[in-house]
Amino acid sequence: MKTKNTSLLLFILLIIFGTTSCSFDSTKVKKGYSNEIIEDSKKTDNSISVQENSTEKILSIASTQTTVKNREEIYQIPLPQDYTRKEVSSTSFAYYLRHISLKEPNAPVKLYNGELKNYQQVHYRVLDISVGKRDLQQCADAVMRLRAEYLFKTNQKDKISFNYTSGDAAIYEKWAAGYRPSIKGNKVNWNLKAKVDTSYTNFLKYMDNVFMYAGSASLSKELKPKNIEDIEIGDVFIQGGFPGHAVLVVDVAIHSETNKKIFLVAQSYMPAQDIHILKNFNDDKISPWYEIPKNKSDKIFTPQWTFEQNDLMSFDKK
Repeated sequence: MKTKNTSLLLFILLIIFGTTSCSFDSTKVKKGYSNEIIEDSKKTDNSISVQENSTEKILSIASTQTTVKNREEIYQIPLPQDYTRKEVSSTSFAYYLRHISLKEPNAPVKLYNGELKNYQQVHYRVLDISVGKRDLQQCADAVMRLRAEYLFKTNQKDKISFNYTSGDAAIYEKWAAGYRPSIKGNKVNWNLKAKVDTSYTNFLKYMDNVFMYAGSASLSKELKPKNIEDIEIGDVFIQGGFPGHAVLVVDVAIHSETNKKIFLVAQSYMPAQDIHILKNFNDDKISPWYEIPKNKSDKIFTPQWTFEQNDLMSFDKK
């Protein structure tokens, strides 16, 4: 359960609706799993895969943590044989995601408090994105964080808005202008309580507020259903609920002859932790890539959650 700021009456209402985006049990992850979440907390597993470096390099636009010269990016993750990446617009969300920097190949996933994630075997690489110091940036939160980072860095700040679990909009431009949410009756109102602050630091405070009172349930209502055959970078596999979960499609490639698509997915988890690209436990030959299932009834098995094909959704591109 995310940390709640009980001093804000606004969010008592939201808590009533529920804000947890991920839940967990103590069952170990294995193939053929059902929807189950594991608490990643104190124990350490040193079984961390080391991946081959790529020599191709371009300037990163996406790292939000430490700037490291010649650090690899998502687009440099090797492809299975006969697959290629389709070019995307340099101003698109897809381009932004492809050029997020990766931490070193043997980097572990760490929790918000600096401890190691309990189950280290699920990740292929770790994204160089800050996780914060509080237990907030969990599964759907990571999706919202990357979407908002893209809009912030490409000067589309007017498009940064997510809904609280209550359905009320949390608009970044209001936050930057000094307005803060409050409640009167059963309605969320924004009142001027701070100075104008358009800094990146204040943007991250806005995101923390969103993380506290939004989650998979609210995000799933904002996204648009998507046919899995049309999967694109930036789409989201999401099951909204209590519990719920979400993973973000961070790259897509196409077979040169069959036009079959494969894709990479990234997630955060509970407790809040580094965003990481997931391995594919069900197909070692193409892992960390995933194929679109052959049969409509087949599911998408990720290491810590099972999705239906119709769980694929996308952000409104308008």
